[in-house]
Amino acid sequence: MIELFHQIFTPANVIFMLKGLQMTVLIAILATIISMIFGTVFALIRTYASGKWKWAGVMVAIYTEFFRCTPNLLWILWIYFTVKGNKVGVSVFAISLFTSAVMAEIIRGGLNSIPKGQFESAQSQGFGFIKTLWYIILPQTYKKVIPALLSQVITIIKDTSFLKMVDVAEFMRNSSVVLGSIYDVRGMMMLFAFEALCYFTICFALSTVVRRYQKTIVTG
Repeated sequence: MIELFHQIFTPANVIFMLKGLQMTVLIAILATIISMIFGTVFALIRTYASGKWKWAGVMVAIYTEFFRCTPNLLWILWIYFTVKGNKVGVSVFAISLFTSAVMAEIIRGGLNSIPKGQFESAQSQGFGFIKTLWYIILPQTYKKVIPALLSQVITIIKDTSFLKMVDVAEFMRNSSVVLGSIYDVRGMMMLFAFEALCYFTICFALSTVVRRYQKTIVTG
C-alpha cells in the first residue's frame, strides 16, 4: 500500500492536481464576485421596479425562475459549445449565468425582510432612493443573508467539478488525468479519497465560518 501510495502521489502528480485545485478556487472566486454583482442588481430590480419599469421586474423574474429550475451542467455545456473564447473566462461566465439567479433570490429574500419604515426614516433625513439603498438597505440585507450566500459559495466550489466535462484544467479534470495512469482499484480509492479531502477541507472551512457567524447573530 505504501509503495502504491508513493507511485500515485509523486511530487509531479501532486503539484499537477494542486494546480487544478488552484484553478477551481480562482474560478469559484470570480464566479462568486460576478454573481454577487448581478444577483444584487437583479434582486433590486425585481423588488423595487414599478410603474414604467415594471417590465424589467418581469424579465428578471423570468430569468431567475428559468435558470433556477434548470441544471447548471446544462448551461455549462451549452455555453461551452456556443460561446468562443478563453476556457476559463467562458467557464466563469457559464457558472455566473446560473448562480446569479440563485444569488438574486437569496438577496431578494433579504431585501424583503427589511421593514418598509426604513425608507420613510431615511427620506425624513434627506436620503434619496439610491442613497437609502446604498447606505441603509443593502448593508442590512447582506448582514442577514451572509450565511445563505456563503452556503451558495460552497455550492459554486463543488459545481466547478462540472467543468471537467468541457476539459477545463480544474481539480477534477487534473485528478482524472492522474487517474488514467492508475490500474489498481486501491490506488483509485486513494485518489478519490484525496479529492474528497481537498473539497472537504475548503468547504468545511467555509461551513465553519457560516456556523460561527450564525452563533454570533444569535448571541449578539
